[in-house]
Amino acid sequence: MQSLVVFAAVLFAAAARPQFGAYRPLGVTTRPYYQPRPTPVVPAPLLAASPTYRPAGPQILILKQTQDLSPEGSYAYSYDTENGISVQEVGTLANVGAKEPAIVADGSYRYTSPEGIPIEVRYVANENGFVAQGAHLPTPPPIPEAILRSLEFNARNAPLQQQPQYGRK
Repeated sequence: MQSLVVFAAVLFAAAARPQFGAYRPLGVTTRPYYQPRPTPVVPAPLLAASPTYRPAGPQILILKQTQDLSPEGSYAYSYDTENGISVQEVGTLANVGAKEPAIVADGSYRYTSPEGIPIEVRYVANENGFVAQGAHLPTPPPIPEAILRSLEFNARNAPLQQQPQYGRK
């Protein structure tokens, strides 16, 4: 009877152990946030034979790819694919020496829409946010004539601001 109780206690302790990689022995530290985790490599024959693997669509080859990362934080990358997608971006460090420097990105991408229309977008991402330009992007409507006349009238008839007169009360 005593051995049955000991066996049951060991079995319950093993079942209560954290599962799926949550358990770490003492002294084992996690990787710093800046080191990428290794990507598991699955041999192609095993991947293709897997009953759950289904490609999302035709595979598109990358014709050209470049990437450059400098220690001070600037970067550049580009790639072209066989289906006509082209992407370029350059990031530079702005406000060097400031308390919180930032990266300014300047780039573009190009592709052909499903309707066969070539789409090209140029963008800048900086302290003003993400600003994109492209012929296909919507533009604001023109200002109505009555509003335009009102704005011009207000600009012409704005009261003059009084200049402070120092020394007088």
